[in-house]
Amino acid sequence: MPPPNRDHEYLAKLQGYYADYRSLPSFAVMGQMLGLASKSAVSALVKRLQLQNFLEMTPDKRLAPTKRFFARPLMEDVVRAGLPSLANDGMRDAITIDDYLIDNPAETILITVRGDSMIDAHIQDGDLAVVEKRHAARPGDIVVAIVDGEFTLKYLDKENGQFILKPGNPAYPVIRPTTSLEIFGVMVGLVRKLG
Repeated sequence: MPPPNRDHEYLAKLQGYYADYRSLPSFAVMGQMLGLASKSAVSALVKRLQLQNFLEMTPDKRLAPTKRFFARPLMEDVVRAGLPSLANDGMRDAITIDDYLIDNPAETILITVRGDSMIDAHIQDGDLAVVEKRHAARPGDIVVAIVDGEFTLKYLDKENGQFILKPGNPAYPVIRPTTSLEIFGVMVGLVRKLG
């Protein structure tokens, strides 16, 4: 009987190493780290991970992670926020956070939120707003706007034919621009690290 394939375990260790050092280990370090006794065993693992599109060789012959290297498993079942359902820990696919949140990578940035003016929109201090840079938005969109020369994150709305910015917290006033209002971008997602 052939030995079990441990590539998933090896990949997880390489992902952990990359998270710590922002680079992949040398073949020698990889062998020590993974408990592979020979350079040929490391080379065979690297080839398998290349065939599975987790790793690639750069033009200058360095080992680099691919987009798939950063993908995380997506469970087959959804987790209900209401009544519990039968558990199944099967995985159906893997996605990257970018694939899930970002439609237009060249025009998307992350902006750190400061303050609590959008708390009723479930946007908290320290969250990362995923913002697609565009100058057009519709009333009801959450936008990053430049109003009277300052950036803010608010709901876009209209009042008497003029655009205004509404907070998601009744403790803050509606912003009615005195000189200018420019849409910098529209929020398309939110990232929050718990704990």
